[in-house]
Amino acid sequence: MEKDDLKSLVTQMYKELLQNIDLQDKANKEQVITYLQNAIKTIQKIDDTKIDSIEHAKLAFTNAYKEIAKESLSSYKQTNGKFEELKKLQQETLDEFKPHFIDMPTIIQKFDDIQTHMTQEIQKANEIIHMLSSQIKDLEEDSNIDALTKVFNRKALNKYLDYITKKGSLEHELHLLILDIDDFKTINDTYGHVAGDKILIFISNLLRKTLRDGDKIFRYGGEEFIVILNRIDSKKCQEIAKRILQSISTNTLLYKGHSVSVTMSIGATKYIKGDTPESLIERADRALYKSKSEGKNQLNMEYTNGH
Repeated sequence: MEKDDLKSLVTQMYKELLQNIDLQDKANKEQVITYLQNAIKTIQKIDDTKIDSIEHAKLAFTNAYKEIAKESLSSYKQTNGKFEELKKLQQETLDEFKPHFIDMPTIIQKFDDIQTHMTQEIQKANEIIHMLSSQIKDLEEDSNIDALTKVFNRKALNKYLDYITKKGSLEHELHLLILDIDDFKTINDTYGHVAGDKILIFISNLLRKTLRDGDKIFRYGGEEFIVILNRIDSKKCQEIAKRILQSISTNTLLYKGHSVSVTMSIGATKYIKGDTPESLIERADRALYKSKSEGKNQLNMEYTNGH
């Protein structure tokens, strides 16, 4: 593992540990020990020759905090709702019985004190909800993993392609696939955006099952994914791409009693010495456009800059 990777990993762990401590009302030594023990196990599992292993280790530290933050957020929201109900009930009680308590100012004052206290607690809960929501958003923005599909995001793709193209020449062939869900807008219009999200998760899970461990999956944007295939030739790339098409078209997603079928179009290319991230993606995108224009649910490959 390179020094920068190691520093990045330790920085991530340190930041998440401090945020975990700050989040606890009564942080103790045992919680810190448990976190560090889990961190050691995570680091020991890293294969430092793989970007996947390092990035997922960093994600493990982030997720440890995010889960606590989300649980706390849910708890505070529930508490907030209960306080609102109690506040309303107290006010109704005061309004109903004040005429009968004309000679009992102390009791009325107690009710007012309780209501004031609950109002302050609601204010505190709202402030904590805002803080936790902001922290979760920051963590998701810093992550290299897409929050919905749990595959790599576009930020991670940009970093990886920059790293590859700066090498100049590669020892083995590298192939890039752009996959686009066919008629995704129609699916959203027919079944709703929740169904669309389910489809994206469904696709990402199928890709994981279909591809090798060393292949990398990125959510490129919207309904598009990019897959990087290493150490294969063009024939093997074609076989894998066709296997992806078959896997997706022969599986259906059940959503609210409906069987939702989807297909994808694929454009493929391979890295050519001198490529930039932009030229590599543009070539695959031209092949994808051809797949779409020729009827969808198919693969086209473009391996030269001139064709």
